[in-house]
Amino acid sequence: MTSEIDPTTLTVSLFCFLLVTGLGFLATRWRRPKAAYNIDEWGLGGRSFGTWITWFLIGGDFYTAYTMIAVPALVYAVGAPGFFALPYTIIVYPFVFAVMPALWKRAKAAGYVTSGDVVFGQFGSRPLELAVALTGVVASMPYIALQLLGMAAALKALGLQGEIPLMIAFLVLAIYTYAAGLRAPALIAFVKDIMIYVVVVAAVVLIPSVLGGYGAVFTSAEAAFTAKGSGGILLAPNQYSAYATLALGSCLGAFMYPHTLTGILASKSANTIRKNAMLLPIYTILLGLLAMLGYMGHAAGLKLDTPNDVVPALFKTLFPHWFAGFAFAAIAIGALVPAAVMSIGSANLFTRNFWKAYVNPRVTPAGEAKVAKITSIFVKAGALLVILYLPTQFAINLQLLGGVWILQTLPALLFGLFTKWFRAPALLAGWAVGLCGGTYLVWDAGWAPIHAVNLGSGPIAVYTGLVALVLNIAVASAVNVLVRGAGSARAPTAASGR
Repeated sequence: MTSEIDPTTLTVSLFCFLLVTGLGFLATRWRRPKAAYNIDEWGLGGRSFGTWITWFLIGGDFYTAYTMIAVPALVYAVGAPGFFALPYTIIVYPFVFAVMPALWKRAKAAGYVTSGDVVFGQFGSRPLELAVALTGVVASMPYIALQLLGMAAALKALGLQGEIPLMIAFLVLAIYTYAAGLRAPALIAFVKDIMIYVVVVAAVVLIPSVLGGYGAVFTSAEAAFTAKGSGGILLAPNQYSAYATLALGSCLGAFMYPHTLTGILASKSANTIRKNAMLLPIYTILLGLLAMLGYMGHAAGLKLDTPNDVVPALFKTLFPHWFAGFAFAAIAIGALVPAAVMSIGSANLFTRNFWKAYVNPRVTPAGEAKVAKITSIFVKAGALLVILYLPTQFAINLQLLGGVWILQTLPALLFGLFTKWFRAPALLAGWAVGLCGGTYLVWDAGWAPIHAVNLGSGPIAVYTGLVALVLNIAVASAVNVLVRGAGSARAPTAASGR
């Protein structure tokens, strides 16, 4: 893929980026609250987002710029296993429909802003609250860094080399997120998603017509995998268990992340969440079409430095320059929405579950908003430093570990919604075992997310995060029996606020 600057492509991209930047700053006046500005307004948009805003917001930060680059790249590199994101983003929505309205009601009634708030309210344990909050922040940092990596891929395709363009994009993102809070990514998500839909529909209609149809695309992809000696357009029998458990584990962990939970808590009602659980699978169709670009890369005979170049190279090779500019802008803007929501979610966790809990318990609501706004800048700066000064593979490994880690917060966050049986020390012990055990298994497998488990009929490949979660729940249950036997009482659920 060439890296020369094309004036037409660059001009169209800059125009789209400036348009969205203007919207980001306009968001400071959009749905401006009448009441005093607090963390509810800055970090959750006043908990007032209806069905469509929530749909665009959650879709915008769930289907990220890195997804647009990484999913086709994985399909290009390994074939069928790269489609695991499809079942994962199908089964996740029944989970959201069944579980998240209960979480929203608990958070709304008690004024909870973060997962740490919910855990402290349910169990009254500062250590458990801190464990959940710290896991959320640490797991989010590499996730934000990968969004910047997706943006860097788009900038590279535009011929913008070096660190300056990425730093400018970071500054723009930081400034309007600071000023408008969650309203900025919510407003930008409308434009971003429309652009993405236009790009993907154009790609899946026009590219196969140029390459001889979908039959030719699949034939070329299979021939490429056969020549390479690995991968294929169908799963091998020994990949079934890895594929299924990866989808299930990813589904369970998806809405434990601070950014996805922020979208849930910003909804105006439990019914809004249920409606979105029914509407959000439309994005899964988009994801499936996007993944097909990986196969199209083989059919187009692309010569790539890295699989991450497959989508930019397709657009640069097969589309007019102006449309390539539109597509690269869509990818770059696709990084802004999730990166903004992720930094806001992490800032909320720091403010509520560290600053207010340990540094300044008497901080005012306005003071909370100020701390969160400043923290959001530091979070984004940290992610930028990861991209600039650490090897890319390190960020990817950290994000992989982040997925395993965030899954270990599920018992502490959700079990208290449906049962009063568990005690905080037991959940804390389960979290520690799941976190440490999962980290060891990922490292032991050479930073691969799959681990061989022997269930008596021979080893099968299973997603490491799911293995760690089973360990987590088993340890929490065993310790809970001992704790309850010792007469430990459960802390009462907080009635309101913090």
